[in-house]
Amino acid sequence: MPQSKENPEVLSRLYIRNLPLLVTSNVFGFEGEFSSYEPFGFGDGEENDDFVAVGGLFDYDLADLSEFLNRPGSLHAVKGCIWLFEQEQALGFSSVSTNIRMTVIKLKSGGLWVHAPIAPTKECIQLVKELGAPVEYIVLPTFAYEHKIFVGPFSRKFPRAKIWVAPRQWSWPLNLPIELFGIFRAKTLKDGDLSTPWADEIEQKVLSSPEVGIGPYVEVAFYHKRSRTLLVTDAVIFVPRQPPECISKESLLASAENGLAVKLLSKGKEVPQEPVIDNKMNRQKGWERMVLQILFLGPSNLLEPNASFAQMSQKLIVSPIVKTLVFNKVPEKVRDWTDSISRDWRFKRIIPAHFAAPVNASRSDFLAAFAFLDDLLGERYVTRPSLSLLFASIMGKAVSYFPPDDMKTLSSLDQFLVSVGAVKKTVSGRKR
Repeated sequence: MPQSKENPEVLSRLYIRNLPLLVTSNVFGFEGEFSSYEPFGFGDGEENDDFVAVGGLFDYDLADLSEFLNRPGSLHAVKGCIWLFEQEQALGFSSVSTNIRMTVIKLKSGGLWVHAPIAPTKECIQLVKELGAPVEYIVLPTFAYEHKIFVGPFSRKFPRAKIWVAPRQWSWPLNLPIELFGIFRAKTLKDGDLSTPWADEIEQKVLSSPEVGIGPYVEVAFYHKRSRTLLVTDAVIFVPRQPPECISKESLLASAENGLAVKLLSKGKEVPQEPVIDNKMNRQKGWERMVLQILFLGPSNLLEPNASFAQMSQKLIVSPIVKTLVFNKVPEKVRDWTDSISRDWRFKRIIPAHFAAPVNASRSDFLAAFAFLDDLLGERYVTRPSLSLLFASIMGKAVSYFPPDDMKTLSSLDQFLVSVGAVKKTVSGRKR
């Protein structure tokens, strides 16, 4: 067997060739709809030409990450300095899919800054090269497997790019060094670091929690000053009414079938067995079922998902999974992070790594998504001006409402994980 010290990337490929698909690594909330996509400008009266949305699908076998099947993609071509690339992401071996997003920003230097790289399909790499600028920096903003797994393969396509990663990287079930994911010579992102090569254009803030279970939650938020855009990974999402363009019709129709999951989650109603015809209604039903399973794991009624879907879509929220299993455990850390973001950055739109983007959202919208922290922390932990706190709290009551029946499975899972020690019951050191 070739030794890693002779060629360290050989060891990485050999390991990844046998790496199991870690479905449990991140079922966090996401974003991406371009059927209602509207590009936007930097200021009043300017042409709306600052964003490009790129959609593409991928299939890949973890047995060989260097080979991907290409599928047709779509390109929303507009001029500017920010581009959004998307691919379909299947969750495990189910019929559930969502989109995963890579954001590319052109720096004043003329080079490209890549946030959360996606699978380097031939189509993806070709589209990046068509931007006509060198990739200077590749940024991994999280510990999450679904984003980490593509950094190595993507960086090999652009070997001159410098890699920066979120701190405290970890993996499960084996806690492996990032070199075994094909990530070499990476620098670590630090909170508020003004020494990064992009510091005069893009600022950063790190959320690094105590261990909430098998590992800490780590996410780095970025602020692109010129466009007043906030970039996050999984912290908030905006579920679009229609499915993202990159979700294939095959996936949507498979989700629309009345299979075992629907029979188990039908509120006791009889589940008809009928063929699924390819039409707009069935594609929409498939999308609604996907969303509810992503957000709740076991929603109350997959047979008739429209009511719960309406409650969860078209608003900026924290994913129920992230809220329940992570943020509820460390509210002080999360509050410090969100308050710092809203205090220091005057953003007017948000780009998450999943579901819809860009989302037109203000600092008040962002704080409202985290209003559930108020109930956990109470009045003893007020760091914002009272008027801002009141406004965000009022908005947040509606934003943070999740259908109780849909939350039952997730709540039971939380209790089970606490009982077996996989997730902690403490909240910043105090018992709930």
